[in-house]
Amino acid sequence: MKDPGEAKPGSRTSFSFIIHRSSFIVAFVLGAVTAAGFAPFYLFPLPIVTLAALFALWHRAAGARQTALIGFAYGLGLFLFGVSWVYVSLHDFGAMPAPLAALATLLFCALIALLPAAAGYASAKLKVPPAAKLGLLVPALWTLTEWIRGWLFTGFPWLAVGYSQVPRSPLAGYAPVLGIYGVTLATAVTAGLLVTLWLRWTTNDERGTMNAERKSVLAPSSWQFIVHRSSFIVLVIWLTGWVLSQITWTEAVGAPVTVSLLQGNVAQDLKWREDRVRPTLDAYRKLVESSRSRLIILPETALPLFLDQVPQDYLSMLAARARRNDGDILVGVPERLPSGDYFNSVVSYGSAPIQSYRKSHLVPFGEFIPLRPVLGWIVSVLAIPLQDFSRGADDQRPLAVAGQRVAVNICYEDAFGEAIIRQLPEATLLVNVSNVAWFGRSIAPQQHLQISQARALETGRYMLRATNTGVTAAINPRGEVVANAPEFTAATVTHSVQGYSGSTPYVRWGNYAVLVLCLTLIAIARWTGSRSARSA
Repeated sequence: MKDPGEAKPGSRTSFSFIIHRSSFIVAFVLGAVTAAGFAPFYLFPLPIVTLAALFALWHRAAGARQTALIGFAYGLGLFLFGVSWVYVSLHDFGAMPAPLAALATLLFCALIALLPAAAGYASAKLKVPPAAKLGLLVPALWTLTEWIRGWLFTGFPWLAVGYSQVPRSPLAGYAPVLGIYGVTLATAVTAGLLVTLWLRWTTNDERGTMNAERKSVLAPSSWQFIVHRSSFIVLVIWLTGWVLSQITWTEAVGAPVTVSLLQGNVAQDLKWREDRVRPTLDAYRKLVESSRSRLIILPETALPLFLDQVPQDYLSMLAARARRNDGDILVGVPERLPSGDYFNSVVSYGSAPIQSYRKSHLVPFGEFIPLRPVLGWIVSVLAIPLQDFSRGADDQRPLAVAGQRVAVNICYEDAFGEAIIRQLPEATLLVNVSNVAWFGRSIAPQQHLQISQARALETGRYMLRATNTGVTAAINPRGEVVANAPEFTAATVTHSVQGYSGSTPYVRWGNYAVLVLCLTLIAIARWTGSRSARSA
């Protein structure tokens, strides 16, 4: 006997099921395609279009559950294709068995895809007019969930939509004012307003009549106000972004300084082998001795020894070379204390007194094991050296070297805008040292470069990147790469850079401004919902 609740072939229920399932597939594809909007492709209009398509799917979804699933599918597609290099790190260099590495990558991407799902679910649960939802509520919720992703479980802000607009889009002009999440908000509002325009164009059927459902959608005055003015508001958002991008927020201070950024190109699978220590030291010695720059910068853990194990005559050679250049050298090296604690550090040698910066935002599973009693077993399947780094202090100050005050950050730290501005406005230059050899010949190094471009924009400072295998580059305060080395080659990037003083609005406000703005948009959207309910 057939279940009376079972859908008959061709019934409306089965048709709806097909439509709903296709929505999930479409959302997954949209998310996957969005990855091409980021570096190394820099197709910045693409995420706007795909985000608008996602919002349109949410608008037509049947309830909060379906909206959440669509958001999850979009996020899963975005992260599986956008951060597939997690697998490379775990399997190719972490020695995790391929099936386990693939499963871990899938679970990681599924976990962070819950945030887009949460944005969709909340947007469906909060009852507001469609235009206020698309133009105000959904963009604000999307931005808030990206911000949450930036700190939850120590944070993973990679592929925040705002990064896709850096540096070429006019929307990048919001970065010095509201930070990268402000760029996300401008991008999401643009996408939401494009959906309102699309709904406006598709309101009338082929006979020029309007069906009852769409008439009810267009009824609230707030909806009609936004629909009729969507194109104007989009124009204002983009024009304002362009105007903001023309403003010089900081000012040059002192004389320019010549900088050499060294790229040793030491393969990750050879880096920590005992028989490769001397060749690595020799390779960097030659690069250092060939530089005449006042500031020389080596990558993260360039010297594959604890600092107390590095031969003293080698350190003396580095310091002497820097002094002959009337400057200093910054060396990435693990630093071990008598207590046994060790840090991922950058230590300066040369004309100025010896100083150090110790990494404070560590990478889970790469530099420390979170919840070690529960997750400690992972250590046994990962071939990652130095997995138990200690955290440096959050309030470290810039290093006074080569006539500049240098705010150092190590690898993953420059993904966190609020962490970078802790050393500002005191710092005149930003320096990032990285070893992204962990991700092989993937798109991760280029994505990391784009993140550094955003930090330069937010702070109005040069960002100088010295990496092991690439991308080593000098980035000006407008977020533009002005000098770089090709990946996977031993190279030196030498460039004259200018120190800057002063504060951008983002340096003064951090993420507080964009968070207040998001909450304000949500409050306005809720107010229009209450107003519409009273007038109904």
